[in-house]
Amino acid sequence: QVQLAESGGGLVQPGGSLRLSCAASGSISSISVMGWYRQAPGKERERVAVIFSAGSTNYADSVKGRFTLSRDTAKKTVYLQMNSLKPEDTAVYYCNVVAMVVSGLRNYWGQGTQVTVSS
Repeated sequence: QVQLAESGGGLVQPGGSLRLSCAASGSISSISVMGWYRQAPGKERERVAVIFSAGSTNYADSVKGRFTLSRDTAKKTVYLQMNSLKPEDTAVYYCNVVAMVVSGLRNYWGQGTQVTVSS
C-alpha cells in the first residue's frame, strides 16, 4: 500500500505565498509521475503541476510563472512553492502519484489540503 502525506495548506492573503509538501511512502518500486491537482467548489479537478521521472515538469497555464514544483527523489517528496497567490487559487489541493508497486503501475491520491486566498 502507498500513503501520501500532504502538508502546508492554509489561509493566505492575495499576493502571499504558501508551500505544499507531499511525501509518498509504502511499497514503491519507482515513481513515474508525482504532483498536485486542485478542485475548487463547483469545478472539476484540474492538474496544477506534475513532475515526471526524468525530471521534466508540466504546469497549468494559470500558474506558470507563479508556482514552482520541485522534488527530493530520495525522500519521495514533492514541494509546490506557490507565490503571488490569487483568490482564484482557492481550492482543495490533492497530491497525486503514479507509482510502480508489486501489483503494477497504480495511481494514488492524497486526502487533500485546503488553500484559501482571501483578504
